[in-house]
Amino acid sequence: MKREAQSIRNDVSERNLCAHLAHELISELNRPGWGGYYADTEYNRKQGGQVKTLMDDQLQIMSITCDLIVHSRGEIPGKDNLIAVEMKKTVHSAQAKDSDRRRLIALTRSSYDGVWSADGKTLPEHVCGYEVGLLIELDNRSGEAGVEEYRRGELVRTHTFHF
Repeated sequence: MKREAQSIRNDVSERNLCAHLAHELISELNRPGWGGYYADTEYNRKQGGQVKTLMDDQLQIMSITCDLIVHSRGEIPGKDNLIAVEMKKTVHSAQAKDSDRRRLIALTRSSYDGVWSADGKTLPEHVCGYEVGLLIELDNRSGEAGVEEYRRGELVRTHTFHF
């Protein structure tokens, strides 16, 4: 994010900032051991071109488009989903941030019903199983970013850094 500090201070759109973060992640994914993974912004499809969905706490099915994800696009079923990122500026409403938090909790759950296919090829109907979810909240006035880290459907850590 330090490379984008001036853009953040200039209040550039979150979509633009996520695209730049995706480029940074792609550089990391090109290193040995990460073959088959992609960093995608605003990605909304799953296998077969279907719209990605998740289940919220009330088991309601919702379509989903995450700001940035690192995944295998279904090519590595046993470890398809790695990172889900939601980015918000501090000026957004608490309701918008809470919506992103609920999405990250749902995305980082291991499964919705505890049932997985045994064939190692069939992916769950609804998107879940991300290793980590990150809510990044940017404050362009103070030059600080707050990060909330989610794993297994729970908030596990928060920290702040300067850009």
